[in-house]
This record gives sequence, C-alpha cells and structure tokens, in this order.
Amino acid sequence: PFRCAQCGKGFRQKQSLITHERIHTGEKPYRCGDCGKSFSQRPNLLTHRRVHTGERPFPCAQCGKSFSQKANLLAHQRIHAAGEKALAGGEQEDGASGKPKLRSQQRSYQEDTPFVCPECGKSFRQKPNLITHRRIHTGERPFTCFLCGRSFNQKTNLVTHYRVHTGERPFACTQCGKRFTQKTNLVTHQSTHTDLRPYPCGQGPYRCDVCGKRFSLKTNLVTHQRIHTGERPFTCGVCGRRFNQKGNLVTHYRTHTGERPFACAQCGKRFAQKPNLIAHQKTHTGRQPFTCLECPKRFKSKLSLRVHQRGHAGERPHACAECGKRFRQKVNLAVHQRTHTGERPFRCAECGKGFSQKAHLLRHRRTH
Repeated sequence: PFRCAQCGKGFRQKQSLITHERIHTGEKPYRCGDCGKSFSQRPNLLTHRRVHTGERPFPCAQCGKSFSQKANLLAHQRIHAAGEKALAGGEQEDGASGKPKLRSQQRSYQEDTPFVCPECGKSFRQKPNLITHRRIHTGERPFTCFLCGRSFNQKTNLVTHYRVHTGERPFACTQCGKRFTQKTNLVTHQSTHTDLRPYPCGQGPYRCDVCGKRFSLKTNLVTHQRIHTGERPFTCGVCGRRFNQKGNLVTHYRTHTGERPFACAQCGKRFAQKPNLIAHQKTHTGRQPFTCLECPKRFKSKLSLRVHQRGHAGERPHACAECGKRFRQKVNLAVHQRTHTGERPFRCAECGKGFSQKAHLLRHRRTH
C-alpha cells in the first residue's frame, strides 16, 4: 500500500518507504559522533562505528578469525569450503596411475568461483566483485565526488577521497595519537615506533633504471619515476592544473577552497600547509638557528638558508623547459611557466577574472 512517489516502488510498511526515500533525497539522519560521517540507516551507522571501536562480532568457527560484518565472514567461510572440496577431490586417486583426480579439484574451484570475466578469464566468488573488476576493462567510474567532480571505480575509493575535503582521519595510532585517512598509512607509521626497518636507508629492493636510486616500497619508486617521465596523473577538477603526487593535489585544492587546516596554538593563525605553520611558529620563539657562512644573515629554516645561498653562488637550479630561463626557487619557476601555459589559477570571487599570481588577484580585489 505504500508507494514511492519518485520511482513507483511499493512497500508493505511505511517505515520501509521512509528509509527508501532517502535514496532520492540524500537524507542521512544518523551521524557518527567520532568522525561526523552520516548514514541513511541506523544499522549502517552501527556497522561503521566498529571502525572506531575495533569490534569484530562475527568469528569464524573454523579458524577463529573475526570480522566486523557478517558478509565478510560469509565470504571468508567460502575459502574454507573451497579448501575442503579440493582436499576431498585430492584423496580420490586414479587406480591406474595413483595420481590425484585434478579434474575434481579444478571443478570444485570453478564451482566456488562461478563468476568469470569475459575479457581476461579471471574468476570471482561473488558477482559484485566481478562487476567491480570489469570496470578495469571498461574504464567506468560510476562514483563521483559531488565536491570536486573526481570519479572512482569503487565506492570505497570515493569514501576515502571524501576525507580530503572533510579532514576526517578515522585511523589513530595507539602509541602517539597521530591520525590517518587510510589504514595503510597508519600501518606504515606504526613502524616508526617499532623501529621495524627491513632495509637500510637507500638499500631498498626497488631500483630506478634512470638514476639508480633505490626504494623500499614500489609505490615510492613509481612516484619517483615521474620526475624523469614528467607524468602528472593527478588533475585539479577546478582549474585543470596537474601534479605528480596526490599529496600535492590535496594541498593545491586549498587554494580554491580557502581551507587552512593547520592552526598555530599560540596566536591562532591558520595555514594551508604544515611546513608553513612550522616556519611561522619560529616567529614566536625568535630562534634563527641557520646562519649563512658568506654573510651574517640568519634564517629560521634550513630551506630558507639554502635558497639564500644560491644568491651568493649564482646558482639557478630550476630551468624552464619551454624557454630555458632559470630560477633560484621552484615556486618562481612555477609562476613563470604560466606565461607559457596561460594558466590563471587565482580567480576573483566577485567578477570571475583569473590571475596568474596571487599578488595580482589581491591588487585587483581593491578595485571592487
């Protein structure tokens, strides 16, 4: 008797209709008190809360491993079932050769992974996993961020991406309290407390073919290689500027959003980048520990000293690939390159006019 006015779907109970209508309205009345994330249904909130509490109420009766969701337990139990089928097939020997009946093992595996990708032949136990996998071949990205327009092929990747905008960091280190947006980053960080260093500095197993530099993680090598290839796979959805690292894109977004997440505890001044906060904090202490050997000038940071010393040496390490002009600082090169690209990332909120430098935008604003 209860029918949805939007799509016509019918429900036996009014509460079921109310819950369903949230798909169309986007309403999410159930909010997590720890991280602020909202949900359309209370059971989803209760499941999410286990991220913070660490609760895993669904244990496997065979091996004792616990899971936060029943669906994950059921998927895990199929691994045991597949193993038992394979063993049962392996115990029956061919009378002529004494060899296990491999066909029965293969058949049991195929029965347990019935969903096959027509493109590459890979098999999956669950149909949703096949659907997700096929997006690798089709390039489909159905999950779009409503804030910046970036699209993803998996919902979990979109959820992780949203934390760029919300600042949510649900994974906390139990030893020092530092928080992270992704569990993998927390695991990497925790090794700093255990002194777990599988490879000495500069002696990792992943070597750059161009310059010979070595890395302990393959992801670090991939990021490093972009220096040589010039690849910039991370694109700003607002102005189109491209970056070779995701972290640089995240920082850049703040020029559009005005977000300044790093606050000085002493004066309250806020900054878009943590290094800028650290440099600012030294203005309160008055410390300038880095002294130039050429002149008596002192600096709050080692980087500022290094840039200053280039003035004495005449060093200009940052060259424009278009015209060859050289600069002492990378930021000056970036500003100069806009004369070639025509990029104007600083936009006036009043009239929409774009500028290549922030100083020019500030000067223009005074006309309004």
